[in-house]
Amino acid sequence: MKMKPRFSLDVKLILLLGISLASACSPAPTPTPFVPPTAQPLLIEPTFIINPTQNVVVIQSTPLPTILPTLSAATCVSNLTFIDDLTIPDNSEIAHGAAINKQWLVQNSGTCNWNADYRLRHTGGADLGAPEAIALYPAKSGAQAVVQIAFTAPFLDGEYESAWQAFDPFGLAFGDPIYIRIKVASP
Repeated sequence: MKMKPRFSLDVKLILLLGISLASACSPAPTPTPFVPPTAQPLLIEPTFIINPTQNVVVIQSTPLPTILPTLSAATCVSNLTFIDDLTIPDNSEIAHGAAINKQWLVQNSGTCNWNADYRLRHTGGADLGAPEAIALYPAKSGAQAVVQIAFTAPFLDGEYESAWQAFDPFGLAFGDPIYIRIKVASP
């Protein structure tokens, strides 16, 4: 019994010729020369991606002035002088649960400039829903400032008072205390 060859001689030649032509088309690999990196300063620039279908809005911030306190006890004195009740005069009648926007006009009558390290603290009476301490408005020595606190009237009839005092960055009380006095009554 005779075995037949799997591929004829013509098919083998065609395959051999195809392989030769395929290898002849690709160039011989050449080594890539090493080029060391050069020292260049790293430039970091912002990248902006703009979608042409949307408007681009540029927001420029304006820095707020910074009033720095004079923290040397030897060179300045903290003081606050009460000038006037701007809203909610003493003994005003307020409805149960009403929001109260109390404002006082005060003067920085000391020689220290106030910044956010100066606090106004609740020192007596009802808190009327206000936080225990708030930042005292920044004010230069001799300037007037408006102090504002948001209160909420209680739900029980009665007379209520809330007392507040200014404190310096060292935690020392100074100046005139300020008050709110209200009468809460059913309508």
